[in-house]
Amino acid sequence: MRALLQRALSGSVTVDGDVVGQLPAPGLVVLLGVAVGDDEATARALAAKTYELRILREERSAADLAAPLLVISQFTLYADTRKGRRPSWSPAAPGPVAEPLVEAYVEELRARGAHVETGVFGADMQVALVNDGPVTVLLELPPPG
Repeated sequence: MRALLQRALSGSVTVDGDVVGQLPAPGLVVLLGVAVGDDEATARALAAKTYELRILREERSAADLAAPLLVISQFTLYADTRKGRRPSWSPAAPGPVAEPLVEAYVEELRARGAHVETGVFGADMQVALVNDGPVTVLLELPPPG
């Protein structure tokens, strides 16, 4: 499982012209990818790491500052570009497997007290953000086993 964390002054996700998720204050925009073999334990562990990672101003975490998170599923984080000019998506988990794991990730953040906004799984989304710093960090936990 991969989470691309972007420290953001603002961020939003729009589907069909409607804003479906928006940071109400500076926080993190999280692009979340699920790999074949990931499970709920991986999702929950990555959520905990996301919430506690000290990448906000003055080396503080989202947990320290009660900073909001905007979580957007993005299977393209698992593009395999080693061969040719056309990416392969085979490392990414299929939608019916990935969607519940994205939900588990979000649930874990909320259980820890985070304010979480989301995109719409599988939708064509437009993401806007003002990256702060810029600070962008890739977190990755391998599938179990």
